[in-house]
Amino acid sequence: MEYVTCIIVYQGPHSDFAGPTCGSTACVALIRNTQLVVANAGDSRCVISRGGKAYNLSRDHKPELAAERERIMKAGGFIHMGRVNGSLNLSRAIGDVELKQNKFLPPEKQIVTANPDINVVELCDDDDFVVVACDGIWDCMSSQQLVDFIHERINTESSLSAVCERVLDRCLAPSTIAGDGCDNMTMILVQFKKPVDRNKKAEAAGQSASNVDEAKSRVAEE
Repeated sequence: MEYVTCIIVYQGPHSDFAGPTCGSTACVALIRNTQLVVANAGDSRCVISRGGKAYNLSRDHKPELAAERERIMKAGGFIHMGRVNGSLNLSRAIGDVELKQNKFLPPEKQIVTANPDINVVELCDDDDFVVVACDGIWDCMSSQQLVDFIHERINTESSLSAVCERVLDRCLAPSTIAGDGCDNMTMILVQFKKPVDRNKKAEAAGQSASNVDEAKSRVAEE
């Protein structure tokens, strides 16, 4: 049944879908050889730390962006209090089918679309790590604040999971009354391995071979 439902949702504005109206953002990062490919729909964000500096590899899709606002208005929608049709505070998402009902428009021109932005970057030796996180994190910390926070802990915590726990603890609100830190939070942290210095590797291998020869010589003398 779930598989059939997915097919119906995919048909989007050209169907009479009347199922659940929930939605989700999508932010995907794929490492392919020396490239990092990022696809994003919504306000989750991918950030890379390069030499300690934060670089956004995705763009938050918010209704106040000119291109997003233009699409929303042309599709018959409106923006009220920073929200699409007064309800959704992001302008691209998977699901949210109630905002994709214009049967005269293709999926990418609906009030809300799942059409992603795709960004491809070349990785370099200065790249430290990449973070993919939802707006529950970014509402509490800027990209650079998060990168700095991770750098301060990545070499002292026992694992990357522990670093993520520290981030969530930092963002979590002390109460549910109001304000930032009350939203759901999801975070993925991937640390890049530093390239091996071939000269140092050869030197270490030579030293190891020398030690073995020396040990064999001692055994022979005995």
